Amino acid sequence: MATTRKKAKRNAGYALHVFTASGAVFGMLALQAIIDGRVRDSLIWLIVCQILDGIDGPIARKLDVVIHAPWLSGVVLDEIVDYFTYVIIPVMFLLNMNMLPAQYETFVAGAILLTCAIWWARTDHKTDDSWFVGFPCMWNLVVISFLLLKTPPTWVVIISLILCALQLTNIKFPHPVRVTVLRPFSITISIVYLLAITVMSINYTEPLQEPSLLTKGLLLSLPAYATVLAIWKTWFVVEKAPRTKKKVKSRK
Repeated sequence: MATTRKKAKRNAGYALHVFTASGAVFGMLALQAIIDGRVRDSLIWLIVCQILDGIDGPIARKLDVVIHAPWLSGVVLDEIVDYFTYVIIPVMFLLNMNMLPAQYETFVAGAILLTCAIWWARTDHKTDDSWFVGFPCMWNLVVISFLLLKTPPTWVVIISLILCALQLTNIKFPHPVRVTVLRPFSITISIVYLLAITVMSINYTEPLQEPSLLTKGLLLSLPAYATVLAIWKTWFVVEKAPRTKKKVKSRK
């Protein structure tokens, strides 16, 4: 009985690893849609990747995959897929949808790829209480918002470079699910934001209409909320001395 239960947990753990890896396949579909100029399809596939990444971590912790499926590193697998779906594909989106001034395309795209690679390699890019250190590389949501808000190319350059710089700082940004401060509100506003961009993406048509005040409010709600929490956590919270207890790194 115990052996059967252990085998079931092992199989579930490896099945979850495959589920995580499937994000690369959905990312490929998003990339192909971008290359083909199918904007609506690319938006939808990017959102699918976001949803998949949002649910595999909690499931992994529930299944204790580190214990029951140790042959694969869920952390490494997750981060490989994330760099593809959160960084490379959004950069291709910026380039192929002509969202940047031609003279700045290479510079901005290169800056995003470079700073994201550095951020992911930082040994301190997440705190013990699940805050990101430096702007997390969620460029998928950034570029979707750029598009749906019809952000002028000059502002796309300015905001992108600011976010690149923030990735190299020690400013703490909240994880929308795992940070305990205002957690119910954080989850609620994250769900509302994700639902908003999902509905807008499904209903995307060209030419894109000017965004309404409601659209702007929905798309700016999560960034504004995260900014307020980042300022509070970074400059107004007195940090406790770090614990020396060694712990196993978990997925996002």
